[in-house]
Amino acid sequence: MRAVFQQELLEVQARLVELAEGAKTIMDKGSRAFLNSDVSLADEALALSEANEERALDLDELVIRVLATQSPVARDLRILVSALRMSASLERMGSLASHIAAIARYRFPGSAVPESLRQTFEDMARLDLELVTKVVKLIGNTDLDLAREIQAQDESVDRLHRKVFEVVLDKAWQENAMFTVDVTLASRYFERFADHVVDISAKVSFLQTGEWTDI
Repeated sequence: MRAVFQQELLEVQARLVELAEGAKTIMDKGSRAFLNSDVSLADEALALSEANEERALDLDELVIRVLATQSPVARDLRILVSALRMSASLERMGSLASHIAAIARYRFPGSAVPESLRQTFEDMARLDLELVTKVVKLIGNTDLDLAREIQAQDESVDRLHRKVFEVVLDKAWQENAMFTVDVTLASRYFERFADHVVDISAKVSFLQTGEWTDI
């Protein structure tokens, strides 16, 4: 029975990695669609987001079944509870990335990014992809040093998010209302994507130490 339980835990971990890889792909396609007005990439990101939602539901059902049949305690219980919370974060990450793609879709054939903010959004996209790449590795190999590295890097995304608001609120901003709404929402989606990565890193730290810290 214990061997079966350990195999189920490995399956949960593998599915979490798959969800994280899915969120990474959606962000990659969604951000490139947003930056380059690529409607085909936007459509791909939107379709992948729906598939990732289904995978998250399947994972949740697996975790609930294991909880009901195995009655885990101590660290095993922490693993499964954390898996449910990570699943929710990863599903949300895919959804946020798809929202970025949707902005590009609605703007097509025009650009969703004014030149004054292009570099800022390029930097935000790059950082989000770096963070999600690290979280894929983190879920597969629970490394506290990597978790702390993720948490430190998140501040760079927050600074860029604040910069978008500074540009939009500046008197020199002359873009129309639709551009204003689009860039404000997009910036928020990039920032929240990174926040969820940090949340996952905190859950991994919880798995290793048994201590929960809100970040």
